[in-house]
Order: sequence, then structure tokens, then C-alpha cells
Amino acid sequence: MSRSWLCFAFGTFALFLFASAFADDVVVLTEDNFEKEVGQDRGALVEFYAPWCGHCKKLAPEYEKLGASFKKAKSVLIGKVDCDEHKSLCSKYGVSGYPTIQWFPKGSLEPKKYESARTAEALTEFVNNEAGINVKIATIPSSVVVLSPDNFDEIVLDDTKDVLVEFYAPWCGHCKSLAPTYEKLATAFKLEDDVVIANLDADKYKDIAEKYGVSGFPTLKFFPKINKAGEDYEGGRDLDEFVSFINEKCGTSRDTKGQFTDKAGILEALDSLVKEFVSASTEDKKAVFSRLEAEAEKLKGSNARYGKIYVKAAKSCMERGAEYAKNEIQRLERMLAKSIAPAKADDFTLKKNILSTFASDQ
Repeated sequence: MSRSWLCFAFGTFALFLFASAFADDVVVLTEDNFEKEVGQDRGALVEFYAPWCGHCKKLAPEYEKLGASFKKAKSVLIGKVDCDEHKSLCSKYGVSGYPTIQWFPKGSLEPKKYESARTAEALTEFVNNEAGINVKIATIPSSVVVLSPDNFDEIVLDDTKDVLVEFYAPWCGHCKSLAPTYEKLATAFKLEDDVVIANLDADKYKDIAEKYGVSGFPTLKFFPKINKAGEDYEGGRDLDEFVSFINEKCGTSRDTKGQFTDKAGILEALDSLVKEFVSASTEDKKAVFSRLEAEAEKLKGSNARYGKIYVKAAKSCMERGAEYAKNEIQRLERMLAKSIAPAKADDFTLKKNILSTFASDQ
């Protein structure tokens, strides 16, 4: 399969990419909610788009940046309408080409068409002028590791890390379309010490790109701990498929928002010992605990962290009685329902998941 064909075939994934390209800061408008959101007590900039539209895909990262910039501006709404799904709504506002961007003043459903540059900077200036405010363009910190000749080998060839690398060119339209999804992927796995989501400007650093057989953009290669020669990534380009790939290849358990799933931390290697521990008598539990502790000490990497939680859970069950696991799970669920830091949510979820193995057989 040629690289040029890959770059062309990437277009077939456009619908999925576009659906995930926008952050929650851009309000999804429909026939049901349009007049509830637009023409009310704030001005609204609305993009009327089609999922298959190349210009719309190119605009996506700029529009996402715009949405992030005006997220806290109570007097302005940044929205979008899918004209494939809501044809009558788009027709009502005279939309005949994509993307069409219109400004709706506060309290009005009579739009003014935006006809300037489709960049975050130009759009921000326009909205500021129309709304009479002065919002700065948001600087969104990236979770993608930027590679160069200075750090490529150090990061990518590190045999303690699983590394996904996007080889891109700044002028490549497909690369620009992929960028928001790739950023979300990096954000989802940023708390995983053993996983790196990275990119390299292959137009700037041609020698590295040629070394790894890159001839089209974007090219994605996966460099697992056990194969630093690299292997082509040939999966889908939507966020769900990227996340599934990383979870499968790296042994992680994250969802698309970066949260642990209910499988996170569960170790099959310790399952049989947990079952034996739960069903054992009070006296026999001590012997099983010693074996569990010994097995946990053999674990490495992330599994070593999980093993320590298993040991601590077993010890607490012996000290606090049979109801400890169930009661602690309920407490952790109450904590997780609150607004807490991502790292703390990881800790609580791991503990809850592992404790569930002690509670399931009681």
C-alpha cells in the first residue's frame, strides 16, 4: 500500500474526524435548540458546515481554538450546524456553500455573513468587534510530544516506552484535519508514564522521515517497547479507534476522555489468588496473603503499582472484616462523583476496580 494512497484514503475517515474535531467549547446547534441558543441574550457566531467539506475540515482546528478562546465570554456563543443533518435550518439562513459563517447579534435572528480570513486570529478580531469585547486567543497547551533530531532517539527508542509517532507536513490538509483528534488522543493518555503520543515535522526533518520510509502525510508509526524498528499504524483515524489501539497494544485501560475504565488495574495474574483469599478461612487468609504479596513483588512497570494496591486491599480486608471492600467501594464512588483532579480520579478508580475483585465473591 503506497503512502500517497494512504494520504488519499485518509479522506474516507473525514466524517469521523470531523465529528471529533470540535471541543465542547463549540455549541452543537440543531433545529430543536437553534432559536433557544441564538438570538437570545448573547451574540452568536455560527458555522454552517458539511462533514464531507474539505474547507470545513481545514477550518476545524481554527474554529476549535476560537471556541476555547470565547469559552468564558458570557456575551458570546460560538456554535456550529451540520447542514447534512439539518438541511431546512441551513436553507432558512440562505446557506448554499460550506463553510458559511454568520454572526447573529444579541436578540436577533437576522445574521451578518462573515467573509474574512478563516483563521482563529481573524475570527477572534471579528467577534470582538461585533460583540464589543476584547477576548484574547486561547493558548491551548499541547499534550503531544514534539520530536526533533535532538530528542527523537531518546524518546522514541526508549525501550521503557510505547510511542506513537505522527510524521506530518505543515502544509498537509489531512494532517491539519487529524490534529485535533491527535491532540485529544495525547490528552487521554498523558497520565500514562509508559505511553508517549508524539509528532515530527517530516518536511523539516526529512532525514529522519526518510530513515523510517515516510513518503506521504500523515504517516503514523508505532514504536512499542519490544520493537524499536517501528511498525505502520494502519487502523482507523477516529478517536475511538486510536484509543482502542493504544489500550490493546500498551495494556492500558483509558476511555476517549482519558478516564480509567472499569478494567483498569485488574491483573489476571492475581485473580486466582484473590478468589482463594476471599473464600479462605480467617487463619488460611494469612497464608494466601503471603503468596499474593510475593507475586505482587514480581510485577514491573504499571503492574507493580497495581500489585501494591492488591496487597493493601487484601491487608485491609483482613484487618477490617468482610464488609470492608463493599463499604470502601461505595465511599470511593461518592468521591468520584465529585469534581476532583484527574490524577486523584485515577487513584480512586484503580482502588475501586481492584477492590471489586475482593467484593465480587463475598
